Amino acid sequence: MTHEILINVTPQETRVAMLEQGVVQELHIERASARGLVGNICLGRVARVLPGMQSAFVEIGLERAAFLHIADIWEHRQNGHGEHRPIERILHEGQTLLVQVIKDPIGTKGARLSTQLSLAGRLLVYLPQDSHIGISQRIENEQERESLRGKLQTLLPEGSAGGFIIRTMAEAASERELATDIGYLTKLWSDLTERSAQVPAPTLLYQDLNLAQRVLRDMTTDETARVLVDSGETYVRMQEFAREYTPALVDRINHYVGERPLFDLHGVEDEIEKALARRVDLKSGGYLIIDQTEAMTTIDVNTGGFVGGRSFDDTIFKTNLEAAQVIARQLRMRNLGGIIIIDFIDMENVDHRSAVLAELDKALEKDRTRLTVNGFTQLGLVEMTRKRTRESLAHVLCETCPTCSGRGEMKTAQTVCYDILREILRESRQFTAREFRILASQSVIDMFLDEESQGLAQLGDFIGKPISLQVETLYTQEQYDVVLI
Repeated sequence: MTHEILINVTPQETRVAMLEQGVVQELHIERASARGLVGNICLGRVARVLPGMQSAFVEIGLERAAFLHIADIWEHRQNGHGEHRPIERILHEGQTLLVQVIKDPIGTKGARLSTQLSLAGRLLVYLPQDSHIGISQRIENEQERESLRGKLQTLLPEGSAGGFIIRTMAEAASERELATDIGYLTKLWSDLTERSAQVPAPTLLYQDLNLAQRVLRDMTTDETARVLVDSGETYVRMQEFAREYTPALVDRINHYVGERPLFDLHGVEDEIEKALARRVDLKSGGYLIIDQTEAMTTIDVNTGGFVGGRSFDDTIFKTNLEAAQVIARQLRMRNLGGIIIIDFIDMENVDHRSAVLAELDKALEKDRTRLTVNGFTQLGLVEMTRKRTRESLAHVLCETCPTCSGRGEMKTAQTVCYDILREILRESRQFTAREFRILASQSVIDMFLDEESQGLAQLGDFIGKPISLQVETLYTQEQYDVVLI
């Protein structure tokens, strides 16, 4: 299925949308003030070794020290005799080492590092410390795999160091294209190691390509009909990049010069708003509820107003089938990662369960991010994981609500009224005042003037002091003050 890629560029941010048959399938946003760090290679300095956690904190020039676990240390992984040395015998405070960011800082967690370095090209990934040739699992034809391995081995210079992973895009690549990628990656590594010997730690040695360039390297395939970009400057840079590394794409990169904003024209702005909503409506009348928490993401499937099946079981089955397709799309659009729990509507029929799971697996095949689906649990939930490397769309575009502090709920006006009454009673026993004045939001004051007027009057009689009311328009419903006059 062909797809097109739209790129909207402003000085502050770059936004990318991938469309299939006019429907948005993926969204990517990169801000100039907070470019992703994944793929960056740094000369770091070990700040602290934690033997109890078998990990270390490494300074790489960020606000927070980055995290390095022993499982991500190359020397540790290469010890094939089962005599794994503890981290305190591998690293020491003040030591400098080359590290690569494998996870961006997310929430309160610092970046995660690895000492197993890799440099990604369009067709190949270079592994300077390794020696084997790996092939993407998405290339399934065994004959094709062997052919690619043989082709690459003949192109490698005599006595060359390092190994390679052949990416999916190399399936139809010519020898010339592979040789260009090899030359580019080996020179990049040579320049990087040379610079690492001349600079102090911490220093950034290599930064991954910007989002517009990564589109050409990672997202475009033979099925890409066109890449439409609305910035003349970015268009020129992408043309230059394509001419050097992806000549076949040069003619497919177009500069959009229309008056109407590119994302408005293709309905992408509306899709971004929908991708931030908790509820996702299905065409059948059913809907999903997506809740993203610190520990995991939960997705609940509901029939809603859909009653189109021949029977109740048939209605449930059809809703779950549609939900499976929509869930796969939402995971890509929202860039949801980590543990994901899907609560499909309960199905008694085993064949129905298998069909829904098969539909989900099929829909997830388009996803370029590594994931695993563990099937239905005893409670009828589907457990899956999706590799998390960058912040989700909601974390990039949104922040915690200051009114509810991220709870997603607020105390009712009545609850706040009762909190205030208890507060006045406490203060009347501690302090002597002529009058107590309540400062609160309009909704709370309205409640005191109507439904809770009797309770307020009773408290005034009980403490023997007048209680006055004052509306504070800037207060949220939960905010209030009791002033002693």
